[in-house]
Amino acid sequence: MSKKFSLGDVETALSPRERFEEYLHSKKMRFTQERKLLVEHVFARHEHFDANSLLDDLTANVERKHRPSRPTVYRTLGELVEAGLLRKFELDGRAVFEHDYGYPPHDHLYCTKCESLIEFHSDDLLELRNRVAQEHGFRVAGHLLIIQGVCAECSQAKRRAKRKQDLL
Repeated sequence: MSKKFSLGDVETALSPRERFEEYLHSKKMRFTQERKLLVEHVFARHEHFDANSLLDDLTANVERKHRPSRPTVYRTLGELVEAGLLRKFELDGRAVFEHDYGYPPHDHLYCTKCESLIEFHSDDLLELRNRVAQEHGFRVAGHLLIIQGVCAECSQAKRRAKRKQDLL
């Protein structure tokens, strides 16, 4: 779903696993094998995903007897969001998740044709956000910006001249 690009990491005192354990402990919840597997699997690489793609990935890569159930996956994703480890946002009517803990603030370009998400950071955009907030006496806690359109690859594919073979 996302292009291979990284904005870098933010230094954190705890690993995502340790942070999740701390969160669960504060809620008097157990750090089960399923939760451990999920947090490690999700944080093994940075990508945007939805619950179904995570379930498909688990089916392909985790032995059946160790694989968490669908309800456990959905429940744990909610817990990871509540713990501040993942960010959840809506995209084309489905919930999409991305790393929040240990990853710098950023925004997205979303191609409505190929559904790719491109991450970017803009100091100019942050400056504008802060200036607008200050003008309105508003204290910013964060923001989420997704600019929708068509990526360069999809734009190029659309512009290709029609050949006689294409018209058959």
